[in-house]
Amino acid sequence: MPPFLWEQHCCLPLQPSARIADLARYPLGSYLSVNVGYSPQSTDDSLALLHHFRDAARADGRFRLVAGHADIGADPEVIALAFDLEDSGPLGGKLDNVAMFYELGVRSLLPAYNYANEAACGCLDTEDTGLTDYGRDLVRIMNEVGMFVDGSHCSARTGLEMSDLTAVPMIYSHSNFAALWAHPRNITDDQARACAATGGVIGINGVGIFLGCNGIDERAERVAAMAAHIAYGVELVGIEHIGVSSDYSFDGPEFNEEIANNPGAFSEDFTKWGPLQWVPPEDLLGRDGVPGLDELLAARGFSKADRAAVFGGNFARAAGQVWRD
Repeated sequence: MPPFLWEQHCCLPLQPSARIADLARYPLGSYLSVNVGYSPQSTDDSLALLHHFRDAARADGRFRLVAGHADIGADPEVIALAFDLEDSGPLGGKLDNVAMFYELGVRSLLPAYNYANEAACGCLDTEDTGLTDYGRDLVRIMNEVGMFVDGSHCSARTGLEMSDLTAVPMIYSHSNFAALWAHPRNITDDQARACAATGGVIGINGVGIFLGCNGIDERAERVAAMAAHIAYGVELVGIEHIGVSSDYSFDGPEFNEEIANNPGAFSEDFTKWGPLQWVPPEDLLGRDGVPGLDELLAARGFSKADRAAVFGGNFARAAGQVWRD
């Protein structure tokens, strides 16, 4: 069994039929951040999802809704549960909604999902214009409220400007390194260094197209590629700035359908590799002859303390510096 797992971003279906019980595929004692909306969702849409997920979690004894940092790892027999937004669109243009979402358990938000909006530029835009004035105000408000400022899915300039503006650690919740696989969703070394300079953490994801191994039969290769990105990040910015954030989608078939039906939010960089493949919780931990991430990192010479930092300690430390409760 690996050390305490802090999973900074995973996805249930963004609809009322989503089953919170599916999250129990992660080990008890974990911390999970679950997406409750991106660019297509309105404020009301994301609020409805939040209330559905929160009610379902309360009714299932395996979950504890995170109210404060003290809830992280407080009970090894439950999964600590919080939420995130993958775009500023669900704020509805109202900065006051940051505090409202925080009170409902949203602990991180990224300004723009792939393409430019009223807050920032996305990673798939051909012209990188960075943060808008509204986006700069958003960073300031998130700092005040205690919510992680997240650079994933944003453009390089947006991420760099966020790192300059934030007064507390920022994160790339689920982003890999462009130096290892040149996909526009992956981040540059400069972005990584700037994030680390804030005290922040980069969560390595397990999405096949961001790892360079998206074949259905490449399960083991995806976990090995995650280990390679972790090792690269540790060499680049230090062990204290790297984490795990698989971006696993429990709604994989539905999400692949969404990519096909919503080209305005994606691009050929998402579709040319075939249906997206992910590293599921079971492969992250190791099963059926596929070595888990903990085993692969140990084989690379990562000590027990190193692995504990990557699997959860680094994000937990950053949260202690950012969250307000």
